[in-house]
Amino acid sequence: MSRICQITGKRPITGHRVSHSNIKTNRWFYPNIQTKRFFIPEENRWVTLKVSAKGIRIINKKGIYASIKEAREKGFLK
Repeated sequence: MSRICQITGKRPITGHRVSHSNIKTNRWFYPNIQTKRFFIPEENRWVTLKVSAKGIRIINKKGIYASIKEAREKGFLK
């Protein structure tokens, strides 16, 4: 299961885990991905999206139809 937001395109990034002795080992920072169902009244259907917390806020602000349209234009959603 990929950990990519379908609205914002957020994906995992790498960084370092730093110990008390300042030894750096590699680690991953994962986005806060949630699987949510949204109702699209224009199409009269439900869609299931994997969205980050930021993506949910964008959907609440712009609306689901506009958000999906924009994500398709950017290539985050098929």
